[in-house]
Amino acid sequence: MYEGPVQDLIDELGRLPGVGPKSAQRIAFHLLGAEPADVTRLQEVLQKVKEGVVFCDVCGNVSAETTCRICSDARRDPSAVCVVEEPKDVLAIERTREFKGRYHVLGGALDPLSGVGPEQLRIRQLLTRIGSEEITEVILAMDPNTEGEATATYLIRMLRDFPGLTVTRLASGLPMGGDLEFADELTLGRAMSGRRTV
Repeated sequence: MYEGPVQDLIDELGRLPGVGPKSAQRIAFHLLGAEPADVTRLQEVLQKVKEGVVFCDVCGNVSAETTCRICSDARRDPSAVCVVEEPKDVLAIERTREFKGRYHVLGGALDPLSGVGPEQLRIRQLLTRIGSEEITEVILAMDPNTEGEATATYLIRMLRDFPGLTVTRLASGLPMGGDLEFADELTLGRAMSGRRTV
């Protein structure tokens, strides 16, 4: 344990996701040894993020404006909406350069044990969008875990009554460069059931 502000800084850094006690300590001591201009720049960026970043009124993605650049882009296909859990998932899909539609960010996944139900997510806004826009396909791109599966199952039930709407899910299975012998049963089973004609 260190004294006063140093320990306070380590404690606060340790509360960040993915930062353990050792990493928090390394970052804290890096900041202590950094040039004052570097620390000031970090402070200014953090302040700008808190004051200037908003969530898009349409899709819920992070944005500098009330409507994000993807929702504002007339070249994007408005009939296809990819539903993701978090804004970071939008970036992951955008990096593939395969999807040309728009997004809807739920703000998490259903997790009753943590008190996250449908009311805490942007599900109502999704249903409103589908009812008011000319959306013909909804792609469910939830994380392949228990919460993601529960969220996808719930959304499938909610969306099945919309006429003319196709609901699809991301394919799941084996990663490129992986070996069959190291795949778990669930992943291998999904790859087998999701096989396609070539």
